[in-house]
Amino acid sequence: MKSKEIKLSDEFFREVTVRITGNLSPNDALLSTLNYLKKFIPIDTMGFYCFNQEKTAFQIVAEVDTLGNTLNINDTVALSMDENFCQWLIHQEKNEEIVTLFKQPEGNALQLMGISKLLTDLAHHSVLILKLLIDGFFFGILMITAKGNDRFTKEHCLLIRSVERPLAIAMSNARRFIELERLKNLLREDNRALMREIGDQSGSQVIGADFGMKRVMEQVRQVAPQLSPVLLLGETGTGKEVIANAIHLYSPRGNGPMIRVQCGAIPETLLDNELFGHEKGAFTGAFDTRRGRFERASGGTIFLDEIAELSPEAQVKLLRVLQEKEFERVGGDRTIQADVRIIAATHRDLAQRVHDGQFRQDLFFRLNVFSIHLPPLRDRKQDIPLLMRYFIERKAGEMNLRPAPGVSLEEIQKLLDYDWPGNVRELQNIIERALITNRSETLRIPDLTPCDPDRKSFLKGESPSSTEVLTLRETIKAHLSRVLTLTGGRIDGPRGAARLLDMHPSTLRFHLKKLGLR
Repeated sequence: MKSKEIKLSDEFFREVTVRITGNLSPNDALLSTLNYLKKFIPIDTMGFYCFNQEKTAFQIVAEVDTLGNTLNINDTVALSMDENFCQWLIHQEKNEEIVTLFKQPEGNALQLMGISKLLTDLAHHSVLILKLLIDGFFFGILMITAKGNDRFTKEHCLLIRSVERPLAIAMSNARRFIELERLKNLLREDNRALMREIGDQSGSQVIGADFGMKRVMEQVRQVAPQLSPVLLLGETGTGKEVIANAIHLYSPRGNGPMIRVQCGAIPETLLDNELFGHEKGAFTGAFDTRRGRFERASGGTIFLDEIAELSPEAQVKLLRVLQEKEFERVGGDRTIQADVRIIAATHRDLAQRVHDGQFRQDLFFRLNVFSIHLPPLRDRKQDIPLLMRYFIERKAGEMNLRPAPGVSLEEIQKLLDYDWPGNVRELQNIIERALITNRSETLRIPDLTPCDPDRKSFLKGESPSSTEVLTLRETIKAHLSRVLTLTGGRIDGPRGAARLLDMHPSTLRFHLKKLGLR
């Protein structure tokens, strides 16, 4: 007979443990346990209740009944308890009387019954309360109720007490789970608010979407639902980042991260670490594991701005990610899947760079699946009044200028007559300068000098007939090439290029290698 009782006890303990710890949802775990317990004891409701000692109150963690109704911590606030009962809970943590019966609730005990929100007529219910402790610390109770008086016996108390340990662990885990869910929801809301704020600050709104940028926005809507790479082309300052953000927001990945990478700003020695991250101990100073840009962009989009500035070595590494859709952190051997959509941008002529051997042809084909060319501002001057008003309102708000100043037709015409070599970025800077220098009700635009061929020729250092403007990189490369010609290719020594340029020879060699000069 005893052997049979021991076997039943072991099975009871195992079944309750599996059910109460077998589901992350506290309500589902409680409901499964209740359905099993009702084979052994009378039961109508069952719940976990967390004790707040400072407030002398309980709060529902989870509560279920035999009809499947549920409550959780979000459905009710903490309820004050009878002071004498709370003192019993606090001072009897190690007492053998860990299970208490309320057979005929009345008086102050009715305040205790108030924690059950699924019952309305509490005066005619029996109540069984199990104190829950972990390492001697009391943090809550399990309460079981049954309709009628004197429903519970001493055997019922012993049976419930036999599973006190798994029930205590389950409630502790339930509290942590609910808190994690709450923090996760808060983090999600904060992330959405931050993304909206970043979008507002970065100017994610596409001005002129129905006019000068109409064709561009049509292409954005075509490609956004797909996961194909996108290549954005156009002069500097035309708004490539704004269009990249629009593609991301219109895509199925719009709720995911949008990670921006300025390819020309990352030193070659740090590129692997920035893009792919590193493992703890991968190099001196790597005290923690760090996720790279591709890993942070998982489930979202990565925007590679100025893609043409990548070195040949970096192009090879990027090509592997595009082809295999996987990478490893620096110092690691675990392959990580690259679940990202790639949007690249450049103001260079990539096809010409491929022809000149400065950009990998296979990488160009991988990126150039769908290209969008952004028109310069001089080709969409109908958008200038809208852009002007947008920048005035935005900058005036940042500078606490209320109301925002107006602009006369004469000043608008001045903007329309200008050639805008710096495109939208130059317009934004001019509006900001005008707001700083002019605090009157009507904004005065500073004098603008149209960009003429002679000025462009001066920038390039050639005859006035040339109309192409060299970039800073091209200017440096041309200058270094001339100096090397003068020194006969010599770098070190009193007649070397390093001495003429007032540079350390190692620094000069680094720049020559980066620019592709020998």
